[in-house]
Amino acid sequence: MAQFWRVGDLARATGVTVRALHHYDQLGLLVPSTRTSGGHRAYTGDDVRRLHHIVALRGFGLGLAEVQAALDDPVGLPELVERQLAVAEERVRAARRLRHRLLHVRAGLRELTEPSTAEFVALIEETVTMNQPLTPEQVAKLTAERQAMMAQLTPEQIEQMNQRRRDAVAALSPAELDEMRQRRREMMPPS
Repeated sequence: MAQFWRVGDLARATGVTVRALHHYDQLGLLVPSTRTSGGHRAYTGDDVRRLHHIVALRGFGLGLAEVQAALDDPVGLPELVERQLAVAEERVRAARRLRHRLLHVRAGLRELTEPSTAEFVALIEETVTMNQPLTPEQVAKLTAERQAMMAQLTPEQIEQMNQRRRDAVAALSPAELDEMRQRRREMMPPS
């Protein structure tokens, strides 16, 4: 028997709000494949895959009209995941830069040294940069760079890298996983 998710269940599982799912339905972006006997929306695995496409495209900074156009001319899943990975890696780099800057400012504050205006300007710029969705051009550039880097790796190196990723996720506590999911939800552009 196929698995179905009611709208609330899908919202809880993915972090996409019920309101956004209803809105996507109204726009025709994500129309549930079926309904329960009581008339409630019920999503299938194919619907979840489509939702992934929507979330990924929104994460690239596309508006809903642009997402609709992209869905009508679908990108292959491997390419979409590569693009999404490139965006995630750039956000990690931006977060690390911001973290480094914040640690520097905190260290100064502990020594009762007020940060300079230049430090505040840099802190603001890094905060804004980290919180803005990437443009499609930036995504394409990052994807090309990542693919070029990956092409230089041996299959063994790729497997080692994937294993390190799996180990890192497995080492997270339930609280850390929840925090990671919450951050992902906060990074989602508004619907």
